[in-house]
Amino acid sequence: MKKYFFLFFLLIFIACEIKKDDKIKIESPYKNLNSDATYIGMQTCKGCHSDIYNTFIETGMGKSWDLATPKKSSARFGNHEVVYDTLNDFYYHPFWKNDSLFVKEYRLQNHDTIYKRIEHIKYIVGSGQHTNSHLIEVNHLLYQAPITFYTQQKIWNMAPGFEHGHTSRFQRTVGNECITCHNFYPQTDGSADNYFDKVPNGIQCERCHGAGSVHVQEKQAGKLVDISKDIDYSIVNPKKLNRALQISLCQRCHLQGVTVLNEQKTFFDFKPGMNLSDVMYTFIPRFTDSVEHFIMASHADRMKLSQCFIKSEMTCITCHNPHVSVKFTPEKTFNDACQKCHQSKNDCKLNLAERKKSNNNCFACHMPLSNSIDIPHVQIHDHFIRVPKKVNASQAASIRKFVRLACVSDANPSALIRAKAYLNYFEEYEGKFDVLLDSAKYFLEKCSDKNDAAFHQTMIRFLFLKNDFEGIKNYATTNFDNQPVADAWTDYRISEALLHTKGFAAAILFLQKAVALKPNEIDFANKLGIAFLQNNQTAEAEKNFKSVLAKNKNHVSALTNLGFINALNGNLQQAEIFYQQALQANPDYEQALMNYAALQNLQHHTKQAIELLQRILKKNKNNIEAKMRLEELKKSF
Repeated sequence: MKKYFFLFFLLIFIACEIKKDDKIKIESPYKNLNSDATYIGMQTCKGCHSDIYNTFIETGMGKSWDLATPKKSSARFGNHEVVYDTLNDFYYHPFWKNDSLFVKEYRLQNHDTIYKRIEHIKYIVGSGQHTNSHLIEVNHLLYQAPITFYTQQKIWNMAPGFEHGHTSRFQRTVGNECITCHNFYPQTDGSADNYFDKVPNGIQCERCHGAGSVHVQEKQAGKLVDISKDIDYSIVNPKKLNRALQISLCQRCHLQGVTVLNEQKTFFDFKPGMNLSDVMYTFIPRFTDSVEHFIMASHADRMKLSQCFIKSEMTCITCHNPHVSVKFTPEKTFNDACQKCHQSKNDCKLNLAERKKSNNNCFACHMPLSNSIDIPHVQIHDHFIRVPKKVNASQAASIRKFVRLACVSDANPSALIRAKAYLNYFEEYEGKFDVLLDSAKYFLEKCSDKNDAAFHQTMIRFLFLKNDFEGIKNYATTNFDNQPVADAWTDYRISEALLHTKGFAAAILFLQKAVALKPNEIDFANKLGIAFLQNNQTAEAEKNFKSVLAKNKNHVSALTNLGFINALNGNLQQAEIFYQQALQANPDYEQALMNYAALQNLQHHTKQAIELLQRILKKNKNNIEAKMRLEELKKSF
């Protein structure tokens, strides 16, 4: 008991690892921070800055995202390039057909293919320095494919987060948080987190320099600035920003962890020259062995842990030229940056022979290649600059425990922001770690304004993650008079509670509001169909399920429910077609298998019904209903 109390004690104190003096709030003099400044595109920048453009497009940022073409891909292809998901029994084979890239998912039985599904890859994400990941687009909705090519080891394998049986196959959504770091800003109407009207191809100049319209207008009008003497405030030059704002800019994408947006802010609202906490807060999970183990995209955080950073005025661009790829940057450039401060030969403790052997390479020793804890098969230079110590990796892993969330973008996030951070981490990374919810509860209790809409929404989310559906129902009745609110996800969560507590008619009202707010969030429309079905409004249910399939023909729940409706109406042939389509989308979807088995039994196809139930139990031995039905069928067969 004392052990768990101690862990909770650690959890409730979120460390903040940024000095208060580093964050200076100022009224920005940069004209392109005004709302009327517009983005002009990288080709316009190229007109005057072709030399910078030509080197930038070869950087990791310049190659971050593009259409899936043979030129863009760094991967190997061939009949033997196959990934096997051992826990889910799926094979994945990437292949080209002409200039289009596809991934085939299939399953074998006695060396025969008993199932296959082929998806077209629209985009490749990643420069190829570490990985190529692959995205599918379905009616403007973006999803990640389940396999990634790891270029350092030259292997295909399951995509990060899809390993160890956690695959979501072709249903992991790629939303605003993902795309706004891996790409330039897309066009979206906010109707779903993964819905985009237009997707650009790669990070562009204005991600780091801000919108360029004011700059172009002034230059065309002859307003020139001698930048060797003065700052040109028509556009942001990151090198001219103070240290805190420089770090904020780099941290926007090179600080992966748990992100919490400020109220009424989106991932599109941060602009160069702003403090990151004006828009969002980023928290990094700390573990007992965080000195040695870290998240891949945490370069800024690791750098700020270093004495080199603490005792100097260094920033990211002390060592990095963002316009030039690290692949084309000589080692001397990085070592010269070290030696600007460490000029004495006595600074290095290695003997001359060892130094000569390593060509006096400072960063190879003090920023060693390391594995990250979130991206497999990848090594990166650890930006925590220090004299490394040898650690027994297996021993360190055995004692690794989560300690806290560290806020690395602001000194004093509010109690509500901290509560949201723990909820985000619980939902995104550690879904079975209940002590995270204890920490969220602690900070919710510390919130000063418990009548605020944001507090209410967060409380509903907290109760939802605890599966406290009665609690949600009571909270909504007390605080919202059981009426929908102007937040789609809150309405959705309340509807789930109402469905679990048999409040079908009320659930419909909340889901209708959620769908109205986010009409392309297809799971909302699907859940609305389920609510209509449970409320015996079959025609309305069918209409909703068909609207879901119009946006994603492989939505397995909508297909299964349409099968059920047709079976209910006596359209057995059409019901069978829908069940077959559902199992083509996901051959292991238990509800489709159960319903299809019932349909086969209804048609006196007992053998086929038994085989379907056995398929369920092969994947899930704990399905009690399938066991009972199977026993009944075997007795009558």
